[in-house]
Amino acid sequence: MQQKGAIQIIEWDDLDKRKFYSLGVLMTLTTRASVYPASLIRTRLQVQKGASPLYSGTLDAFCKILRAEGVRGLYRGFLLNTLTLASGQAYITTYELVRQHVSQYRPSNTLKSVLAGGAASLVAQTITVPVDVVSQQLMMQGQGQHLTRFKVKPKMALAASGRPTFGQTRDITLQIFAADGLRGFYRGYVASLLTYIPNSALWWPFYHFYTEQLSIMAPSQCPHLLLQAVAGPMAAATASTITNPMDVVRARVQVEGRSSVVETFRQLLREEGGRGLIKGLSARIVSSLPTSLLVVLGYETLKRLSLRAELIHSRHW
Repeated sequence: MQQKGAIQIIEWDDLDKRKFYSLGVLMTLTTRASVYPASLIRTRLQVQKGASPLYSGTLDAFCKILRAEGVRGLYRGFLLNTLTLASGQAYITTYELVRQHVSQYRPSNTLKSVLAGGAASLVAQTITVPVDVVSQQLMMQGQGQHLTRFKVKPKMALAASGRPTFGQTRDITLQIFAADGLRGFYRGYVASLLTYIPNSALWWPFYHFYTEQLSIMAPSQCPHLLLQAVAGPMAAATASTITNPMDVVRARVQVEGRSSVVETFRQLLREEGGRGLIKGLSARIVSSLPTSLLVVLGYETLKRLSLRAELIHSRHW
């Protein structure tokens, strides 16, 4: 068992895998449902252009979408997005296995966190990007449809006001395939890797760093889970700020159908300057803070609940 500061890190070999995976699916679904509206708002903010944008900020976008499209508008594409639950399990498994492998050669927790976080994101994004491409097109329907190449047919749009349906998903999927073929579903894949691999590789070491520092400053009887719950959002804010420029580029490549990450980045700087690089940052932080809080509380609790029977009473919460 690796010990970092006063807090012991629960490693892969300490877990009952059956409990870990069954509880992990529930944790991932709950987290995604909680933060999806912020992700939708972030995408619309990042893609909009011009001197008179539809939304002036995160709160303005939330109010306008809620008023014009209702609560369902904040969850456009969510049913499709639940298909990425598999990527969540792949992420967790890859992260833990790479940590275990690296520990055989280097004991440094920072190195294990960087390499495992990056590798986990690579695997997860390979699964997630096709779903994201379609999901983002669905996010842009309604008030944001003028910003995207693909629009649902009138009958499908009408169905959006009724019960949830996969008709819009099928419609958008067929349009993407007709326009771009299979490659269309991996549009923005490189941009996604350039965004999420650094974000994941940064989040984990910052998370452990902040947890360690907080454990040094906090009273000895302070619950470890509380310290970890504070460290998670701090790590998210740090990683999100550093990687936001690439996230803006990723969103535009996927929604606007661009093929060049470099050219998209150059055009962004040329037309909007440095301000373009922080578009959607507040929404991204708003999304990442509760996400990280839920992930940390869920993941650390999940690991404790999944401890092998002989280790259950050996960990301080």
